[in-house]
Amino acid sequence: MYKSLRKRFFLPALVLVIILITGTIVYWFIGNGKYPLIDCLYMTVLTITTIGFREVIDLSGNTFGKIFTIITAFSGIGALTLIFSNITAMIVEGELKETFKTKQMEKKAKKFENHYIICGVGRVGSHILDELYTTHRSTIVIDKNENTLSSISKIYPNVVYIKGDADVEEVLIKAGAKNAKGIFASTGDDNRNLVISLTAKYLNPDIRVVARCLDAANENKLKKAGADAVISENYIAGVRMASEMLRPDVVSLLDKALSDKNKELSVEEIVLSEKYNGLKISELMLDEHPNTLLLAVISGNEWIYNPKPDYVLKSPSKIVVITNPEERVKMKSLS
Repeated sequence: MYKSLRKRFFLPALVLVIILITGTIVYWFIGNGKYPLIDCLYMTVLTITTIGFREVIDLSGNTFGKIFTIITAFSGIGALTLIFSNITAMIVEGELKETFKTKQMEKKAKKFENHYIICGVGRVGSHILDELYTTHRSTIVIDKNENTLSSISKIYPNVVYIKGDADVEEVLIKAGAKNAKGIFASTGDDNRNLVISLTAKYLNPDIRVVARCLDAANENKLKKAGADAVISENYIAGVRMASEMLRPDVVSLLDKALSDKNKELSVEEIVLSEKYNGLKISELMLDEHPNTLLLAVISGNEWIYNPKPDYVLKSPSKIVVITNPEERVKMKSLS
């Protein structure tokens, strides 16, 4: 960016400075040193800008002075014109580029289905984005901070983002809330997260909403507003610290499964298609996925841990597995 600015403005600015200095000196000589340098500079500026209040230096009968003034005027006007045209071009190009990028992102967002929306990518939302991105989930980001979105586009070049306030209905519609699978209300404001939860459920009653809660007193309000799950940061931090003290090895295993940076291992929940209703676990052909371990089946509100191969599935059901990202993608056929 700085190289581009220097390339555009260095030469015309240098020419303008040379004209100002040269004009000031020459006018001083034309006036035989009778005029102060500030008057000579003033005369040069008046000539370049074509303001034309009056001639500070008397040029009557001075042919050289008049010719020099003409040359100074044309040269200075040319340099100023080039500078102002570059400024105008930068403004127009920037606005056009930003408008084009916004339209392009909105066009991409319209094609999304069963995706996830992150509302606010600050210190919490950025971790959510990293998890979704590295596990190959379709994601759209909403944030009103242009610098934040610019940073995201560099780190996650394929992520689609919408610039705006996530608690505005129109913005959520642009992000495809009506067709989304889930939405994260992860801003740093409980009131905004409440409005996001309420609006998201209004647009799409089937969408799953997970809301961030900074003040535990607002947890019930967020749930009443439509949040399916509310994450209280203080509570989570307390439980984590206690677990680190009492069961450190278990925490290490869960960390690897839930937040492994290399994503070699992860705990996943897969919703089974209706076609598996009445079939046995063995008919899911999980043996074809050697890096996948079946932990449980969720049938309604019932959890069946370590189910036997002859366990009969009932719709709707989900399976909980430990797997890697590649096999998780392959198991999409089960949904």
